[in-house]
Amino acid sequence: KTSVITGKNLSLKKRLTCTFLSFHRPILVHNPHLDGLKDDVLYHFSLGTETHDLPAMFGDVKFVCVGGSPWRMKSFIEYIASVLGMEDPKAEYPNICAGTDRYAMYKIGPVLSVSHGMGIPSISIMLHELIKLLHHARCTDVTIFRIGTSGGIGLEPGTVVVTKQSVDANFLPKFEQVILGKTVMRNTDLDPGLAQELLECSKELNQFDTQLGNTMCTMDFYEGQARLDGAFCSYTEEDKQEYLHNAQKAGVCNIEMESSVFAAMCKMSGLRGKKSSPPFIPT
Repeated sequence: KTSVITGKNLSLKKRLTCTFLSFHRPILVHNPHLDGLKDDVLYHFSLGTETHDLPAMFGDVKFVCVGGSPWRMKSFIEYIASVLGMEDPKAEYPNICAGTDRYAMYKIGPVLSVSHGMGIPSISIMLHELIKLLHHARCTDVTIFRIGTSGGIGLEPGTVVVTKQSVDANFLPKFEQVILGKTVMRNTDLDPGLAQELLECSKELNQFDTQLGNTMCTMDFYEGQARLDGAFCSYTEEDKQEYLHNAQKAGVCNIEMESSVFAAMCKMSGLRGKKSSPPFIPT
């Protein structure tokens, strides 16, 4: 995790300055029903438009970093406080979402750090409420990152993968969402300019290998990722190796469980999105 977090060490202050000077890019929601709500309750954050002054609390946010573990995201915000010179030895960095046990949220200056749990359903719920939060807070020019571990394919452990595109378990660049019984397909491209910025940061640091490639997003941790150690397994070691070989030929560098919906929702809302992961080698 440290390598991913420190990947923006040298350039974070410069990136903050550039982002504040960029054109105003609002956070988009596409739901006419929200206009009729007196109080939009962000239930899983324990926040709401009537109970909290969201513009005052979050209006200055320019960077959002999300990851699976609440503990990891608290560690991240402590690190960012140090990098930005905003660290207070007495600071406790309280969990803004302390009224619920679903997610954790921390903030320092223009940086917001949020946990999302494991898998597409969990991060999807979080992103719906995060996007509405940023919209209600009238945030502009927001860049969002997802960091976390992943299963590497053909890479040394510790290599940082910057995701170019999220693909499904058939190596196709799409996210499928069933809405009212109909399957809707959404694009999973991520911001190419942001990917290049992250690669340049890695070159400046020269502390770890960084690869740009596709990330495969699966629906579970065991069979979906061709593991041999789950409660159920209907394939052989040879089947597994053939599948992983085909994934590598398709440009897949790593495997995880959140990138497709992350990419799709960032694109729909106008957020600059990017995912980076240090892989471990799958069983």
